[in-house]
Amino acid sequence: MRRPRNMRPNIVSEAGLPTRLNQWWESIPFLTSAIVVVCGVIYFLCLLVGYDSFIEICFLPSAVVSRFQVYRIYTSIIFHGSLLHVLFNMMALVPLGSELERIMGSVRLLYVTILLATSNAIFHVLIALLVAHNPFVTNDYLMNECAIGFSGVLFSMIVIETSLSGVQSRSVFGLFNVPAKWYAFFLLVVFQLLMQNVSLLGHLSGIVSGFAYTFGLFNILIPGSSFYSSIESSSWLSSCVRRPKFIVCTGGNPSGYIPTHTSQNSTSGGLLSGNIWGNLQSLMPRREVSAQPQSAEDSRFPGRGRTLGAPQGQIASGLHSDSNLQARLLEDSSPNHLSDSAILSTAQRSAEGRHLVDNVATTGAGVPPHQGAVASEEEIKKLVAMGFDRTQVEVALAAADGDLNVAVEILMSQQG
Repeated sequence: MRRPRNMRPNIVSEAGLPTRLNQWWESIPFLTSAIVVVCGVIYFLCLLVGYDSFIEICFLPSAVVSRFQVYRIYTSIIFHGSLLHVLFNMMALVPLGSELERIMGSVRLLYVTILLATSNAIFHVLIALLVAHNPFVTNDYLMNECAIGFSGVLFSMIVIETSLSGVQSRSVFGLFNVPAKWYAFFLLVVFQLLMQNVSLLGHLSGIVSGFAYTFGLFNILIPGSSFYSSIESSSWLSSCVRRPKFIVCTGGNPSGYIPTHTSQNSTSGGLLSGNIWGNLQSLMPRREVSAQPQSAEDSRFPGRGRTLGAPQGQIASGLHSDSNLQARLLEDSSPNHLSDSAILSTAQRSAEGRHLVDNVATTGAGVPPHQGAVASEEEIKKLVAMGFDRTQVEVALAAADGDLNVAVEILMSQQG
């Protein structure tokens, strides 16, 4: 079918490449984009000044153990050896970091990243020491291996994200599917076979650290929500918090733990088992509100309410929506769905809540409370005499707010 000449094409297709790149960049949360910028700037600065003495800043187990150069734990993750190295790592970080940051919040993800980088280094040193000083076969190669790049933390994030996703299998570059719990190990083998100068121990330490995190071994090191809230409310971070890309973590899991295998919302099954959706909900940045009926009108402000001094028309619109809801409940009632008694109790509770709102509104405005909403026994007998069931008549009258004509329309539409 030909498109009419006066119809404009999709506005997205009209956007130029700079516009699309800007939209893509603006969709990346604050911390993830900051890591991309820091790693990219450091690489290009090293390229401009000709700095290539990575032996001074890489993670070298022998230097960390003998000279206690712990700064290497953190300098090694922000330096990269080549353009492809930094490009591939940052391309992998954007989807992983963005998803985890939206779940955890910017400050919490920063803390978790530092925790993962530290634990990766500890596992790296322990394995290197075990290989170099064991009673069977000793080898000092791992102690003198110089590792740089953000990929160790990325492997930890892969394990955490896979655990939170709850999927049973993952695709390896679209070629074949593997069980989700072995996904990181398959990536480890693929990268080791396809690329040169890849730190096997650095990536393996990241995987071990990721599994230790998901099994809750780091829970004792994870502070409560008040810790992140105090950081977000500090004056020195106020300029960052005000940015639209910054994601606050206030109102997260009350225990302060990010969803792990031993979290209160998971079970004691396998790594990918448990209430994954419950874990995700416990982490989502949200505001703490009182228990009120929630509406989907505005996700930022849960619950339906009004400001003090709001006009009566706003309350009337809310009551009208409640009446429509009861009418839909009545139409959907059938033996396969809800019993008449359940519908009746629901309608009675809604009517009582509606009468309470009426009384509060009319009392504040100096008007006598509404008295005509209660259905009389005569009206019920009239509708029963017309051939309608008494229970349905009572429900219809409650939904119609005592209006006999509206109740008849509801009953007729139900029978139709």
